[in-house]
Amino acid sequence: MAYQALYRVWRPQFFKDMVGQEVVTQTLKNAIITKQTSHAYLFSGPRGTGKTSAAKIFAKALNCLDLKDGEPCNECINCQAINTGTLNDVIEIDAASNNGIEEIRDIRDKVKYAPTQGKFKVYIIDEVHMLSTGAFNALLKTLEEPPTQVVFILATTEPQKIPATIISRTQRFDFKRIKQTASLARMEYILTEKQITYDQQALQIIATAAEGGMRDALSILDQALSFADNKLTLDNALMVTGAVTQDLLSLYVQAVLESDTVKGLELLQQLLDEGKDANRFIEDLIGYVRDLLLANEAPKLVNAIRNNDFKTQAQTISLQQAYTIIEELNNVQQQLRYTTHADVYLEVLTVKLCNLSDQKVDDTHTKQELAFSAENLPKKTILKQLEKSRKDASSITTFNAKIPVQGTDTKIATKGEINKVVDDEPTKLITKVQKSNLVKMDGQAVFLTLQKATKGALTAFNDAYIDLLNMLTVVQSAKLSQAKFVAASDQSVVLVFKQPYIHHLAIQDIELQTSIKDSLEKLLGNEYQLIFITEDQWQQVRKSYVTQLKAKIQPDEMQAPILAQIELETKPQALTVTDETEIENEQDAINSNLNNKQEVASLNEAKNAKMTDIVNEAQTMFGVENIEIRKD
Repeated sequence: MAYQALYRVWRPQFFKDMVGQEVVTQTLKNAIITKQTSHAYLFSGPRGTGKTSAAKIFAKALNCLDLKDGEPCNECINCQAINTGTLNDVIEIDAASNNGIEEIRDIRDKVKYAPTQGKFKVYIIDEVHMLSTGAFNALLKTLEEPPTQVVFILATTEPQKIPATIISRTQRFDFKRIKQTASLARMEYILTEKQITYDQQALQIIATAAEGGMRDALSILDQALSFADNKLTLDNALMVTGAVTQDLLSLYVQAVLESDTVKGLELLQQLLDEGKDANRFIEDLIGYVRDLLLANEAPKLVNAIRNNDFKTQAQTISLQQAYTIIEELNNVQQQLRYTTHADVYLEVLTVKLCNLSDQKVDDTHTKQELAFSAENLPKKTILKQLEKSRKDASSITTFNAKIPVQGTDTKIATKGEINKVVDDEPTKLITKVQKSNLVKMDGQAVFLTLQKATKGALTAFNDAYIDLLNMLTVVQSAKLSQAKFVAASDQSVVLVFKQPYIHHLAIQDIELQTSIKDSLEKLLGNEYQLIFITEDQWQQVRKSYVTQLKAKIQPDEMQAPILAQIELETKPQALTVTDETEIENEQDAINSNLNNKQEVASLNEAKNAKMTDIVNEAQTMFGVENIEIRKD
């Protein structure tokens, strides 16, 4: 006999064999025992949860000649015929390939005939949501009032696609995803019956990969057994499912907790070289961090193997760290659906996760700052900014109280300097950055670029963007991939960073700045001044520029806002499309206006010179005392 897949050989033949659907099976059994069966049923639920198997068992129970406590005997002629698919009274229809109105009309014409052998004629329509609108309409009347000896069982994975008029004519049973414990117990039973040795951890990997589907679990198990010649090991299960080993997940999380970016990127590259799927890696990582989160709160819910490394990490990781990591993983998982460069997203993710300790504000440090500010009240500005920094660690990284002290450069102030300045004027709180001459971060530099910006220059930068990323290292490329060119002239270019923290890293990374500057010079043949700002800063600077253009303020008289204050003190409104287009229109108008003014000035000078000559000549002819000049 030809080999059959495990899920076919071990398909449930009794209600008691159904895994994880006790409510459904008990209800169906009671209906058969009390002879209160309906004329139509709707079985809905995820794939591989037993919908078709339950329909066949129910059909056997309806036609069984020796029913026992609601269970089919599986030995009578009718049960045997249904098992082999030779009973004409049980008709299985695949709605995916028989979804037309003609097929339903054929059912409607034949349904009036009595069963030939069994007690009931049972129609099992699988994937019923695939029927056309006309087919559903043709089925309505028959489904509502079928002959007494006919039972319809509709099975679907997408009940929302079925018309409400159909659902209201049926008894609906929702099949749930099968729990891992139930899947494990079923696979253990099958392997024990087949006398096959297995690794318990391998079964856990398979149960996780099945995602609540028993058929999927048995298919993966079958594949793993074929791969290892009827021996189930952990390595074989990992190879077949594409899952990541817990040891590798543990090393990756350890790199994150230790803020070791290089180690994290190396482990990620190792995963990618092994051909691991990006989505699967994110899922496994979410599951591992979830287990770390629950290890101290609800140990019984932990699925991971509780070895020494796991226990150490569970004690080390804080609740806020776990929340943040899971949130970042979830965001990347959603973004991976729409990209063909999953490796870039994973690299950026690794850099962000490994620098979480830099992003959050130390609670002890914050409390000290708050207490220090309280000593010098009223100092509401400092208090508000510190409170905001504690609540919004994703926007602002590490904070120090900073004030301008005798000069243009900003430095960390001492306690005495803070007391002195606070008494004189409100203190501003800005992020700590490492300044260099390679990049600028002030609003005036952005204004100068906007005044000389051209579409051609910006297009050239955008066209060279991919080549620029390829010329950088992996870590540098990961940082720059979070930025975009928004304005460019023949001397400077503005890069806007989506994430404030990546912007913080970029302005401190002199090596990155040097690489970008050198690479742009090679690609475009010119040396450019780099300007790094955040998305919020760009929107407000651009808004300010447009407002001043509308007010007809001359370019040399425009006042640019201070970027550090913008990032922390305000949350700019989004610029509308009209504002964006008006930048160029207003700029052209200003240039045109300047040209017109120059021409008018030249004419006025010539006119005034001519008038002076006329006055002088009149005064000579008639005398100064006899000449009166009026401007009328």
